[in-house]
Amino acid sequence: MVTHYDTSVELCGVKLDNPVIPASGTFGFGREFAEYYDLDCLGAISFKGTTREARFGNPTPRIAECSAGMINSVGLQNPGIDAVISEELPHLRTIFHKPIIANISGFSLEEYEECCAKIDKEEQVEIIEVNVSCPNVHNGGMSFGTQPESAAEVTRRVKSVTTKPVFIKLSPNVTDIVAIARACEDAGADGICLINTLLGMRIDTMRRKPVIANKMGGFSGDAVFPVAVRMVYQVANACQIPVMGCGGVSSASDVIEMMMAGATAVQVGAANLRNPYASKLIVEALLQEMERLGIERLRDIIGIVK
Repeated sequence: MVTHYDTSVELCGVKLDNPVIPASGTFGFGREFAEYYDLDCLGAISFKGTTREARFGNPTPRIAECSAGMINSVGLQNPGIDAVISEELPHLRTIFHKPIIANISGFSLEEYEECCAKIDKEEQVEIIEVNVSCPNVHNGGMSFGTQPESAAEVTRRVKSVTTKPVFIKLSPNVTDIVAIARACEDAGADGICLINTLLGMRIDTMRRKPVIANKMGGFSGDAVFPVAVRMVYQVANACQIPVMGCGGVSSASDVIEMMMAGATAVQVGAANLRNPYASKLIVEALLQEMERLGIERLRDIIGIVK
């Protein structure tokens, strides 16, 4: 009879008490959620995608409901890297005392490099997560993450100015996720995070217009989970670096399934927007799920499915 269940995992030398991480863009900088529960129950937090300049985001409406998820086109609304460092990070540290993951976005190689160099100096941050799903303003708007060469170039530039583990967050809107993940690994990435949102669209049939002002947006939620599991499995089996799984996770069972596919840690995204207690409830249900499945240590099941 097992009396102790070990939920801890390790990402590039950073120990997490459990693998549950609220995903960037769904948890802000923790302020609102800290009013509901003690954030220290979480394994880590990936804070809101941060760019060099403050961004107001895209025009409204920018959220569209779907039967098994949602579409958003928020447009990386954030206060900018300097405000994050001077205001948001210090406040986050007062309400959360576990590892912090900094999600960095950019629209040019220079922006990625500058923002990552700045955030690397902040002792509160333990892992840098680089979102390469942004359009490259110097290359006709093509996302950095859609080609192995451009994803690798971002990786090289960021790694040249950082000392902390760098995870590259990849877009699923590609034909060969493995080629892109391998290119990032070869360029020095310490880990891969996937998946970011799929591209989706809804139409208001009464108005005969797209629901979202930007026409299309990122599709997330329960419906994308099988796609995320498939891509985590493919990349985990093709690369030697750790994977953070993300996409449609809404239960402790989902966390374990994604870990069996090869994820070392698992991010919870859209579920936080539907229920502010979602990540907390998943953490609390992990032990019961481990007991049900006869799992003594979570790290033993990482990539167990071959």
